Amino acid sequence: MILINLLPHREEKRRQRKRAFFATLALSAVLGLAIAGVWYVVLQQLTSAQQARNDFLKAEITRLEAQIKDIATLRAEIEALKARQKAVEGLQTDRNMPVYLLDELVKQTPEGVYLTSIKQNDQVVLVTGMAQTNERVSEFLRNTLYNSPWLERPELVEIKTTVPASGTSGAANRDQRRLNEFSMRLSLKRPQTPAAASAPAGAASAAEKKAS
Repeated sequence: MILINLLPHREEKRRQRKRAFFATLALSAVLGLAIAGVWYVVLQQLTSAQQARNDFLKAEITRLEAQIKDIATLRAEIEALKARQKAVEGLQTDRNMPVYLLDELVKQTPEGVYLTSIKQNDQVVLVTGMAQTNERVSEFLRNTLYNSPWLERPELVEIKTTVPASGTSGAANRDQRRLNEFSMRLSLKRPQTPAAASAPAGAASAAEKKAS
């Protein structure tokens, strides 16, 4: 027996396709909303994590700024202490300067030279003395120029030949050795190394004990 479908099959197929389309569209919309929701949650978590990191960095920056201020204050205090220490050392050196000066003159004066007068005016010292020869005076100048940590810029003011006074005359007077009377100007300086500064410490302490 042959069955014949008299219903409008084309319209039925069209309605089925339409229902399938709307179902697919609804499923896509739901899926899109689900993806959007998941992405929103992820973005919120990332934003919260980044905000937490930013807050941590701000707190650390604030703490470091406070430490930097403390370090700057400590540096200023250290510089002030160094300045005070330098001032005290300068006063100590100036107080012992006459002892250092005498000790240094003893070291740098060569044989054949003896000093008759030492006058100090602030940082300038005027020295007068007698020498057997001009070479002894030159040696004295070289010693104070190159070998002394306390003396500098030696300057020969005057040198002249003298004959010692004597009661004899004639051949005895001619045999007397001529001496060179000189005067020189020196400048005092502070040594650049602690070792040089501590060299005459023994003489300074001895002078202090003797003075007391």
